Amino acid sequence: MQPPCQNVVKPEHLNQMEAFYPLHTYVCDICFLVQLEEFVSPKEIFSEYAYFSSYSDGWLTHARNYVDMITERLHLSNSSLVVEIASNDGYLLQYFVKKAIPVLGIEPAANVAKVAINNGIPTMVNFFTLETSNNLSEKGQNADLIIGNNVLAHVTDLNGFVEGLKVLLKPSGVITMEFPHLMRLIDGNQFDTIYHEHFSYFSLLTVEKIFAAHGLKIFDVEELPTHGGSLRIYACKSDNNSNPVSNTVTNLKSTEIEQGYNRLDKYFTFAEKVRSTKRNILAFLIKIKSEKKSVAGYGAPGKGNTLLNYCGIRSDFLDYTVDRNPYKQWTFLPGTHIPVFPPSQIEKTKPDYIFILPWNIKEEIISQLKYIKQWGGRFIIPIPEVKVYDPNIDS
Repeated sequence: MQPPCQNVVKPEHLNQMEAFYPLHTYVCDICFLVQLEEFVSPKEIFSEYAYFSSYSDGWLTHARNYVDMITERLHLSNSSLVVEIASNDGYLLQYFVKKAIPVLGIEPAANVAKVAINNGIPTMVNFFTLETSNNLSEKGQNADLIIGNNVLAHVTDLNGFVEGLKVLLKPSGVITMEFPHLMRLIDGNQFDTIYHEHFSYFSLLTVEKIFAAHGLKIFDVEELPTHGGSLRIYACKSDNNSNPVSNTVTNLKSTEIEQGYNRLDKYFTFAEKVRSTKRNILAFLIKIKSEKKSVAGYGAPGKGNTLLNYCGIRSDFLDYTVDRNPYKQWTFLPGTHIPVFPPSQIEKTKPDYIFILPWNIKEEIISQLKYIKQWGGRFIIPIPEVKVYDPNIDS
């Protein structure tokens, strides 16, 4: 049972009841799509959202590099149209704007979209649905490039969403989608990336079937290090013969088959690995707390709240956590009620250990907090297995 992972608790609501929902994944024995049951509606999760992409320097660099690459690869110009679905605060589209390439963001969270709009990035406050796509297409706003970074997992109506992509896409257009790779999630024991706003989890084998059912062809794929291991797929309309299917697609599908992602038994070994990791994290925290060591967290991400709630880690283990996002500061984490402060709190209290909750950007965080070596501080990295990084020793 877990609370919605982005629902930070304001101080005035601290003693009120919170909603908890089952967090349990199921796998289809036909197409091997991994999904959650829908307990929390997308409107409840995303109408006001606490995640702002621009607070991660590493993610901004990733976005800027993508824009440079795709602009050259597709020969985008001031006569092109780029549409990003779930465009957040304009973290990515801003780099197209700097190149004078027309853009449109589609973002359901009004509080996040407002930041993009204030920065001069055209943004529609809406969920992307087949109806949205039809309306844009009727106005002649078909896209040369459609981008969706970490949105496919958030969609409840996958068929309607993917059909909408096809409707919005120009005949010669290209779609790129990024999402956590199910193979990396399972092999890397990344159970904390499972939470209520992630309704689906994809292998390449499965996502290819979904796109093909709607007349879209995946012609290329890249494996990315982001979010613990992601895929970036490239798709076009099935009748677009200018984009032949690459060997990269064929090879990765073969790898997934070799590793058993087309067999149910592969999925059933995951739960015990997760339980073992929980026990190891708790045993480590009990040990260092019994030694009177202080532990603070870094970050307040969705994945961190899944981990903390599943493991039962509250302020008896974690004194507080910090986050660069002002929207989360001076609130409390959902479920565990661990307080969230600005990053300056670390220098004030000088904890013995920093528990890195967004472990997928651990290098960025360790670099930002290298000053903790002044008092002998060390980092705890919980996934795939709990380990300690000592900035005075490790390099």
